Amino acid sequence: MANPISLNNVSFDYLKGSSDFVNHIIHNISSCVLLLDKDMMLQAFNYPLKTIFSNKPDEDLLYQRCGEALGCAYSVEEQLDCGSTSKCNSCELRETALLSYLEKKNIYKKQISREFYRTDTMKELKHLQFSTRFFTFNRESYIILIIDDITAFKTQQDVIANQMEIIENLTEIG
Repeated sequence: MANPISLNNVSFDYLKGSSDFVNHIIHNISSCVLLLDKDMMLQAFNYPLKTIFSNKPDEDLLYQRCGEALGCAYSVEEQLDCGSTSKCNSCELRETALLSYLEKKNIYKKQISREFYRTDTMKELKHLQFSTRFFTFNRESYIILIIDDITAFKTQQDVIANQMEIIENLTEIG
């Protein structure tokens, strides 16, 4: 039994007029999708932001700077706005988003490891993979920042690497 969705498997172009359907898709993917303006202020986001990163699950995160919405450890500990901490000038996430905005280019699958606050008191190391997309809408420029939490994958890689090292050491001994 064919339906309009299954008949068009080339692209989502036929959904241009269906903002509800597109919103459902964006909110149901596991990646964090952030819409940032020129000041790196959050203009829109999908639900995974509040479940994966935010140390403020009950707070309205719109119009906060990216690092503040993500629970950046430097912003929390130094009690400064994102863009003003001692580490902001070397923050690869921030630098990449700004570069993407200024040079109007897309950046794919960069990785970083950083600490973020999950709650006001609980800090955790997260391994992230992220991409940016520059675009304009109604004569305004924006960045879409797509973030995937790859912490579990990186942890598993580390365990396998440690096991391989143990095996290599045992074969050298035996």
